[in-house]
Amino acid sequence: MDIPEPADLQNDAARLLDSLRAAGLMLATAESCTGGLIAATLTEVAGSSDVVERGFVTYSNEAKAEQLGVGMDLIMEHGAVSEQVARAMAAGALDHSRAEISVSVTGIAGPGGGTETKPVGLVHLAAARRGGDTIHERCAFGDAGRAGVRRLSVQEAFRLVRALL
Repeated sequence: MDIPEPADLQNDAARLLDSLRAAGLMLATAESCTGGLIAATLTEVAGSSDVVERGFVTYSNEAKAEQLGVGMDLIMEHGAVSEQVARAMAAGALDHSRAEISVSVTGIAGPGGGTETKPVGLVHLAAARRGGDTIHERCAFGDAGRAGVRRLSVQEAFRLVRALL
């Protein structure tokens, strides 16, 4: 698995922003393990403010509940790193913004924190379109390292948003 370089992610961000702009859509991000890297990569591109509506960095379970409305019961039942929570984060980003599309990410970037059932490098992403579909992707980035897991997550987040356009 090739870890994208920051310059490659910037190019991807610029293309994604152009696609969102052409479609007349605004985007919100809801991030946990990436700590705002998706929004930071997008907003590194000049003029992104007409497309990036807002970003939520919800690193803790409490932040996911308070900022996005993710139920603590859902987090307790499935764990913060799960399809269910990624989908709820994407829905919450739409509910708490004016964006038409959202993307969320929750995972274990490492180097610690993994378990046998949820190893380091496991990431769940979701993208949602207001009044439309929500799509999910489970990624196993393995031993890509913390920075690698985060950059691969950004790349995958951009791919999911493009899939909804």
